[in-house]
Amino acid sequence: MTSSPLTHLTRNARLDHFYIDGKWQPPQGSERAAVVAPATEERVCEIALGNAADVDQAVQAARRAIPAWAATSPLERAALLGRVHALLLERSELFAQALTLEMGAPISYARTAHVPLAAEHLRVARDNLADYPFIRPRGTTAIVREPIGVCALITPWNWPIYQITAKVGPALAAGCTVVLKPSELSPLSALLFAEIVHEAGVPAGVFNLVNGSGAEVGAALSAHPQVDMISITGSTRAGVLVAQAAAVTVKRVAQELGGKSPNLVLPDADLERAIPPGVAAALRNMGQSCSAPTRLIVPRAALARVHELALATLAQMKVGDPNDAATTHGPLANRAQFLRVQQMIEAGLQDGARLLAGGPGRPDGLAQGYYARPTIFSEVHTDMVIAQEEIFGPVLAILPYDTVEEAIAIANDTVYGLGAHVQGRDKDQVRAVAARIQSGQVHLNYPAWDPQAPFGGYKQSGNGREYGVEGMEEYMEVKAILGYYA
Repeated sequence: MTSSPLTHLTRNARLDHFYIDGKWQPPQGSERAAVVAPATEERVCEIALGNAADVDQAVQAARRAIPAWAATSPLERAALLGRVHALLLERSELFAQALTLEMGAPISYARTAHVPLAAEHLRVARDNLADYPFIRPRGTTAIVREPIGVCALITPWNWPIYQITAKVGPALAAGCTVVLKPSELSPLSALLFAEIVHEAGVPAGVFNLVNGSGAEVGAALSAHPQVDMISITGSTRAGVLVAQAAAVTVKRVAQELGGKSPNLVLPDADLERAIPPGVAAALRNMGQSCSAPTRLIVPRAALARVHELALATLAQMKVGDPNDAATTHGPLANRAQFLRVQQMIEAGLQDGARLLAGGPGRPDGLAQGYYARPTIFSEVHTDMVIAQEEIFGPVLAILPYDTVEEAIAIANDTVYGLGAHVQGRDKDQVRAVAARIQSGQVHLNYPAWDPQAPFGGYKQSGNGREYGVEGMEEYMEVKAILGYYA
């Protein structure tokens, strides 16, 4: 039987160590931080927090490992990724329990989404190495792709292991070495990941992990002169701070930041097929997804039916103990996010949006834990706070429109451009509308998730791309060798 992640990590003395240069090492400072279970608000353990000295130690290890790792063949790198992939699947239950404990993911959702989708990023990185042309001809010139070098990877608390594999997989595939800084709010799954990377046989220094805050470890990584690239997933504010610190050393910065994604339902759409999945997508993971389609843009003439379908979908959701297999929605991941969601719900009420369901406070019967009420506002105007600011919680805004031109304008009336959805029967119209939406991804009629589809933002949602071949190429430099084929 699988032991609990906390028991496992405590027994193996991982909570107060970092993984640097192929081994678990104690921190150079004494600062600690509590890990709080969002379902109970109880402190479940403490982890060590790193400082600039820990960061330098990890970066130097990654720098030493670069020549040998970059010289390995794609076949060797693919084999390592394959072993990490197999170990993640083998220990999937341990990872699922860690996610439920550290960020409140319902155990059923951790098992069916968080962990298997994370594993897919490793599989894709492995498989893309099979036939990727690191050298390709262009006339008599060779276009060569080479690893950029030492990469600092900063990952968030909302999809902890998913975002780790989305960065580590392609970075290692490209031949880079990495220093990972996971969120200090959800660090347990990251420590488990370091274990399986070690057991898979990663050479010393190729993968390193330092826990710590953004202000300390994140800033030190961003400014370090021997870090060649930073990849961050987080808030737009955090992305700006990282870019500012990185600018001094002119390192590459890839950012996957905030979102306020539209879901545009065209007049000919089948509402029974368009609305329920849209509500579910907006509130999935308690709305803690940067690409969640939290602006549902619908024909004004269909508003009454949209309300009926949205409320019926909401009624099927169960907010509660994330360890209960019947729970569909657990708590928000931390106290700060709980307070943020409450503030934004109040802003919606103050701006005069129509409250269809939910509202401030916790759901009935849940007096403890960072539980929020899944909330739907309707008759929202695009200039309202809840239509413009990223809430990162279970709050859906329904915005009515009168013409398709107006609907497209509403969809693009945001500083963000990460994800978008379009629903409709006429394929030509759906495609034409998708072409006019300013967003890095557009989903037409709820397609299956595609781990090969590049993911990233327009505008303040960031720059660069993750997933698929494009995600691997972010970690490469391009060299032109003229006369190579002369």
